[in-house]
Amino acid sequence: MHTGWDMGGKHEDARGSGISDEELAAFLEQAAAGTGEAPREPSARARMVTERLRHQQDPPGWRTGPTGRGTRGGRGRAKRGIKVTLAVVFIAGLALVAVRPELVIDRVTGKTAAREAARVPLPAETARPTAAPGAVPPDSPTLAEPFRGSPALQWADGAAGIEMPEATAVNGVSRELVAQGLERTKQFLVLANLDPATLRGERPTAALQMIDPGQREMVDRLEGALARPGRDADPLQVFTRADPARVRLAGDVVKVRGQTTVEPGASPGQIDVMTDYTFVYPLVQAKSGAEEVSRTIVRRQMEFTFADPRKWRVEAGMMQIGPYQYDIANSECFVYDGYLHPMFRDAPTDSPEPTGTPRDPYDRSQALEQPEQEGCGTVSRT
Repeated sequence: MHTGWDMGGKHEDARGSGISDEELAAFLEQAAAGTGEAPREPSARARMVTERLRHQQDPPGWRTGPTGRGTRGGRGRAKRGIKVTLAVVFIAGLALVAVRPELVIDRVTGKTAAREAARVPLPAETARPTAAPGAVPPDSPTLAEPFRGSPALQWADGAAGIEMPEATAVNGVSRELVAQGLERTKQFLVLANLDPATLRGERPTAALQMIDPGQREMVDRLEGALARPGRDADPLQVFTRADPARVRLAGDVVKVRGQTTVEPGASPGQIDVMTDYTFVYPLVQAKSGAEEVSRTIVRRQMEFTFADPRKWRVEAGMMQIGPYQYDIANSECFVYDGYLHPMFRDAPTDSPEPTGTPRDPYDRSQALEQPEQEGCGTVSRT
């Protein structure tokens, strides 16, 4: 049965009988407390008496409205307005629970608090963690919130996550030169893993130009991998790239977490900058109307060597790339075209079925190790 409020603030049914504001408010309060009965309608005789009194007090054809009743006293009108508002809010709340019961369920079960805690930014990582990140609510990512259901929701955005330690003199290298080396290291990591042009698959020219020309073999290897990617020459070993014709970033944020340390180099006047960072890329298919977000997680451990140009024949600020390890989670196995290939539910693939014990790509508690043999492993979450 459809019901509505008349202009005077009384709730009327189709027969013209009335339930007062006071009775309705009392009923709603009792209903909220789980007690009481529905207000009863006046008897036929009571309704007849009320109608007779109304005709004696009001001229024929004159409808009582908010202004007319307001002449009886502002306080009474205010009370009725408050009660009507409370009733409407209460009814709206009941309707919301009926439509979105998970809002109440999540708050009762503690999931709301867990989701709020999962959004609190983490302090910078200053040492290797002792365990993997804890479980988070298993919410699916969306275009608006691509990091929902991921520990990376608490991580820093982009370059802000590549935090460098305070520079101090190390192994005969001055504090100023150490600071320069740290700055150059961060710049290379940004160009190789966060620069929009690099992510779109373009040639990372600026990053390549930072490598010491004396390290010709390394430069040639990377140039060859970019030009002719393959199984033994994969640019993904150093650069993060995706084919813009296939996928694109969902939004413009990449989550990053990790740390950098400085150690003495092999000889006096040299330092080794050790980096270990995990990058989380939310990706969506490039086709029109695509909404499914698939996260690919890339972890890189790279070593950069800097030398004091006053003691070594090097150009100031140039770096040499040392040993490096990488790990890519959620990308098709045995595809060597130089691009990431995240998995999507509605995009079948010929990639082999993953095997082995699932591992957590967010676990940074252990150093990366070279796998004994090539394979297609499984991950516990993305």
